[in-house]
Amino acid sequence: MRMPVAAAIAVCAATPALAEDLIFTLINDSSYTIVEMNVSPVGEELWGENILTIDFVSPGMSGDVTIADGLDVCDYDLRFVTEDGIEASKTQNLCEINTFTIND
Repeated sequence: MRMPVAAAIAVCAATPALAEDLIFTLINDSSYTIVEMNVSPVGEELWGENILTIDFVSPGMSGDVTIADGLDVCDYDLRFVTEDGIEASKTQNLCEINTFTIND
């Protein structure tokens, strides 16, 4: 089932002329329900806010994610939290992908 699962991250800052939104399809191919997704540029100390626009992403769901933070970077840390409180994270170059799949 394909649904919109994440919203754009908006930052009140000057946007570089070459900065473009990063858009990819998130696929939950795991057996876990995802209740939170956070992103931050690699090297940042703190996670950004939860960008899911729905309460949860069940196994088998997919949807588009847009990161519109005005930054001209590709490498992000992604953090996912399940309904059981399990956390998983991964560093990903988001400029090089069209889909990101969460697996067990």
